[in-house]
Amino acid sequence: MTSNPLLPLMYEPLVRTALLEDLGRAGDITADAIVPADQRASLALRARQPGVIAGLDVARCAFQTISPAIRIEVERPDGSVVVPGDTIATINGPARALLTGERTALNFLCHLSGVATATASLVTAVKGTRARIVCTRKTTPGLRALEKYAVRAGGGSNHRFGLDDAVLIKDNHIALAGNIRTAIERAKAHVGHLVKIEVEVDTLAQLEEALALGIDAVLLDNMTVDDLRQAVAMARGRVITEASGRITAATAPAIAATGVDLISVGWVTHSSAALDIGLDYL
Repeated sequence: MTSNPLLPLMYEPLVRTALLEDLGRAGDITADAIVPADQRASLALRARQPGVIAGLDVARCAFQTISPAIRIEVERPDGSVVVPGDTIATINGPARALLTGERTALNFLCHLSGVATATASLVTAVKGTRARIVCTRKTTPGLRALEKYAVRAGGGSNHRFGLDDAVLIKDNHIALAGNIRTAIERAKAHVGHLVKIEVEVDTLAQLEEALALGIDAVLLDNMTVDDLRQAVAMARGRVITEASGRITAATAPAIAATGVDLISVGWVTHSSAALDIGLDYL
């Protein structure tokens, strides 16, 4: 997380909001009733499934927002591959605060590690090819920066963060403009010379038309492997080629073998399963 010094400004408010869901009315009445205020404890974050870790700084923030006295010693930093039983980090501090912050910390850590793990499965599937795995804007509202960070922790790359990163002309834009040519010409007239333009196509005929209009990238949507191979040949390295459309670890190798530059997947951020991580009392 330290790669972007401003990232804490993004996730700290999210962590505080999540903690308020647990503590906004009467605090942690269970821990307050059972655990003496001066008791200290040591806990271990341990993997219960194989996967890739992401989100330790967010988990740290959750604990230390409850009590700055909590200390975390990381053994498996973000990006590490873990197997069941691996200790990811040890946590020491006031016992009440550890129990109070546990669920919020794990919610973030398990979710982001799940995103990293899902991404890593695709990265492994296309290893040895030129294709890079990229995520999309299909993210959990409010968590985009974190989920895209988790994609990077899993070995993937990021697509657009927002609608102002680049022009991406999709099927509905084309439909409303009337045709691909009009959509591209309007986009070129509107944006500056440094803004890249990508066009979504789902047929080779659309691709041929788009290539003639001087664009930077093409999104090859839901094409067959044979069509993808032909599309890459048509592009001849003149534009970036991106394949998309319900791509899994099982289908990714054949798609990557067509020579596409990018494989974009939305499910790694919107539907990946949380990685099972536990917090065990030492």
